[in-house]
Amino acid sequence: MIKQSPLAGDDAVVKEALRRLDHPARRLFMQRALTLGGLSLLTGCSITDDESVENALMKVSRLNDKAQAWLFDPNRLAPTYPESMITRPFPFNAFYDEDRVPDVDADAFRLEVSGRVADKHAWTLSELRAMPQADQITRHICVEGWSAIGKWGGVPFSAFLRRVGADLNARYVGFKCADDYYTSIDMPTALHPQTLLALSYDGQTLPRRYGFPMKLRMPTKLGYKNPKHVQAIFVTNTYPGGYWEDQGYNWFGGS
Repeated sequence: MIKQSPLAGDDAVVKEALRRLDHPARRLFMQRALTLGGLSLLTGCSITDDESVENALMKVSRLNDKAQAWLFDPNRLAPTYPESMITRPFPFNAFYDEDRVPDVDADAFRLEVSGRVADKHAWTLSELRAMPQADQITRHICVEGWSAIGKWGGVPFSAFLRRVGADLNARYVGFKCADDYYTSIDMPTALHPQTLLALSYDGQTLPRRYGFPMKLRMPTKLGYKNPKHVQAIFVTNTYPGGYWEDQGYNWFGGS
């Protein structure tokens, strides 16, 4: 239990929380989350032995969400790179081992669309590939402290949302995935020109290990906000949360 003097204030609570985070990477991550300029976020660490510390950390996380949303420029592009800088092989990353990557049947696949959209028909891969495509070579930034540059191709997500008649004034777009992952993003990020429904990687059909049949690629967000194996998209004004976000990670997740 933290013993706190009346003069210590919230700073002492936050310092104690940082002291308790025994993993160096998590501690660095938290320290970045506690600075507005870092535009980072909280880890999923659960500090259950002192309610005041937990509450302080959640308040910081919510503050970071608001600050990042306020600072986000929907027209500012993330850096792009030449093909010579692509990381090969691009790392595999997920909340499970690679031998558990889902095997999605391409012929049977249908992308479900629901919520505040006019056209709710389920999309085949052929329909998605028939839409205008774009490529980008951008950096993936992971909260674990590493980054890698990859080449992604697919449908600009803003074009897809307009095609299905999405309510572009809605607050959230949510995603459900074949590997039971789920997450959600803000509408300004959904409409960002570099947000992509990625169907290919490095000029080839998106491999299973990178998210076949599609992933959402957002160079303006940290890695865990980029869902793989997407099988359902919904537009809503109700906060949808996310797999890691519901465990304490910052929701906005800007990189």
